[in-house]
Amino acid sequence: MNVGPDARVLAIIPDRTRDDNTDVLFPFAAEILSERQVVQFDALVAQGTHVAMSEAEKRLKIGSSEDKTLAGLGEIFDHRWNDPQELATIGELNRRLAPGIYDTILIFSATVPHEVAGFAGGAKYLFPGVAGPDLTHATHWLGALASIENVIGRVETPTRHMIEAAADFVSAQIITLNSVVSRDDNDRLRTHALFAGDFREAFRAAAEVSRHVHIKYTGRKYKRVVALLDEHYDELWVGGKASYKLGGIIEEGGELIIYAPHLRSISETHGRLIEKYGYAPLDRVREMVALSTELQSNLAVAAHLAHVSYAGKRDEQGRVVPRYRITMASALDEETCRRVHLGFMDYRQFRREDYENDPDTLVVERAGRDLYLV
Repeated sequence: MNVGPDARVLAIIPDRTRDDNTDVLFPFAAEILSERQVVQFDALVAQGTHVAMSEAEKRLKIGSSEDKTLAGLGEIFDHRWNDPQELATIGELNRRLAPGIYDTILIFSATVPHEVAGFAGGAKYLFPGVAGPDLTHATHWLGALASIENVIGRVETPTRHMIEAAADFVSAQIITLNSVVSRDDNDRLRTHALFAGDFREAFRAAAEVSRHVHIKYTGRKYKRVVALLDEHYDELWVGGKASYKLGGIIEEGGELIIYAPHLRSISETHGRLIEKYGYAPLDRVREMVALSTELQSNLAVAAHLAHVSYAGKRDEQGRVVPRYRITMASALDEETCRRVHLGFMDYRQFRREDYENDPDTLVVERAGRDLYLV
């Protein structure tokens, strides 16, 4: 793979919900591309359906600032997933990836376990990263139907195969930079590995490292898990990762407490629908989808409802109910929590020391980052 003079390059970068080293790598890429005299170098944020970043957040993400400009960098575009004028039909995705606009797509991606694709990174930054509604909904629902327990932390998933098949329709050369990063006890970013090249091969090499870095094995299940939610997650649309990544170590009938004073909303984008239908196990969500044209048109939301609930069981009456209960100790009010079928705790009454010495309770720092399995 090569980028020569007169090339037109589009960099696809993570949004603020991802913890990655783009701010370190991006300035190097800009310098190299400038030396090679590319005629155009722009960036596009792979925000999926997340809220757009501010200009200051974008500069921070790429290692730039008001005082530090990057050589040759042109525009930094938002991905407006639900604006038809911003989309091109090759399955749909952001129009800047349509044939003839850029010669090379340079993807900056972090590789971690993920509830929809198995692992984040690689072609996932195209689909659903900068895709339109159809593929965004399809990928999320496909991952949900395969069940989160059979997807998260696995490489060869139905969703991964789907998004890589879709990526083959992108006419530009695709180069991915797949990083595996974590944070140490002093909150400093540590890069464990970086693989660049073909979006299939480089991603799989990174996923193999991520499997050792980001999956923690506990050897047992716990009656209660206290998730101290990572500060990057300020709404439950992304903060639900605390349930995705800890559900595998919670006993049937147990409890997950999500402590997150900074979490203030369900979702700025999808909050109305989530509050209308509420979190429920997959079997129940499938029934709701079958009866609701609204959910049929918003399958990514339906997938989220099932993912947060994580797994189901049958009660004494034969009804499908959540396998464990979730209690929010956050800035969400009690009425909102009850409406979406979650428990409520006043976060001001939460005391970590009440749980730390209980042998049946596990307290997890930066919850939502690493995947925990037995």
